[in-house]
Amino acid sequence: MKTFGSDESIFSSSAQVKRLLRQLGVRPRKSLGQHFLTDEAVLETIVEAAELSPQDTVIEVGPGLGVLTVQLARRAGSVVAVELDTRLASLLKHRLSSLRNVCVVNVDILEVSLSQLLKGKNDYKVVANLPYYITSPVLRHFVESSPRPSLMVVMVQKEVGEAIVAAPGKMSLLAVSLQLYARPRIVARVASRSFYPQPKVDSVILRLDLLSEPAVPVADLKDFLEVVRCGFSSPRKQLHNSLAQGLRMKSSQVVELLRKAGVESQRRAETLSLVEWSRVYEVLQAWRHQAGCDVNRAGTS
Repeated sequence: MKTFGSDESIFSSSAQVKRLLRQLGVRPRKSLGQHFLTDEAVLETIVEAAELSPQDTVIEVGPGLGVLTVQLARRAGSVVAVELDTRLASLLKHRLSSLRNVCVVNVDILEVSLSQLLKGKNDYKVVANLPYYITSPVLRHFVESSPRPSLMVVMVQKEVGEAIVAAPGKMSLLAVSLQLYARPRIVARVASRSFYPQPKVDSVILRLDLLSEPAVPVADLKDFLEVVRCGFSSPRKQLHNSLAQGLRMKSSQVVELLRKAGVESQRRAETLSLVEWSRVYEVLQAWRHQAGCDVNRAGTS
């Protein structure tokens, strides 16, 4: 796996970014998590991982100064650059005006319809250097919305990237919610010195290949994830206690449901695989159905 951040070329690129910021009269805004990438080799790795062609439409979230945007525009058919910062969006529209296949949109990606951004297109990819503070909601937004991308290549905080690709034993709610829809893998590690201003943590380039169907067949994806969320509501507790608390059920009932699902009640949520969560959900749904039938019979007797 590639690791970036030790090459001396970073410093020359960093100087260029600083000079550009001065010319534009822009100061990085901490409130928006703005850290501008200064390593050209990292840019190349991001673009290569996206496997772009002239037929591709790309949504870029948080284009910043447009350094990555330019590279995307050279390889993709069209790029929709979504920038929340009004100052940067205005500057980008001016700086990138010569690129006919780039559209800069000044909106919050979490508040806009993907169909509106894509103007009727269904096939697209997401490529972005994501601000740390919106990583999780942005990734969930894309995998849970319609249409979904075929591929996402994003720069994220190292700890978040490692959590997303985790295996059972170190799973999290975020890992389950993304692995349900995609196969994630870390492409490269990027040291904090590859950015200006330098963040306090390192990053990784994360690639997520979207699945044509969810990783496990469940009747209601939102309800399934809500059950998983209940399981992680008290991650330090044993599974039967956290589920009982989250689902507002008796602990003894949950213990029996877990037994039927073939999952030991003393385990913790982080140890369960997607398949095991699906079994827990199926047993819970059967119990809910039976309980509902019993209530209906009692009401008509």
